[in-house]
Amino acid sequence: MHQKKIPMRKCIGCAEMKEKKQLVRIVKAPDPDGSGGEISVDLTGKKPGRGAYICKDSDCLAKAKKARRLEKAFTCKIPDEVYQQLAEELDASI
Repeated sequence: MHQKKIPMRKCIGCAEMKEKKQLVRIVKAPDPDGSGGEISVDLTGKKPGRGAYICKDSDCLAKAKKARRLEKAFTCKIPDEVYQQLAEELDASI
């Protein structure tokens, strides 16, 4: 019997490959005028836009912030307010 393939994604904080269901997607929404879209937590995994995955752990978010991995993934400058909002949403989703 054929075993179903489990989708794997890499956490941008700890850089470990984990099952997609164990991670939270952070998405940068597409912006029609090209100035950059809104960055938010996507708990459903279905929002349109560029996505990056992170563990449900505040330590991983701190590592990603320190190494500027979200900025590299989305190719834009990310203000500290966005990191605060992401931390609050991650804490609420746990």
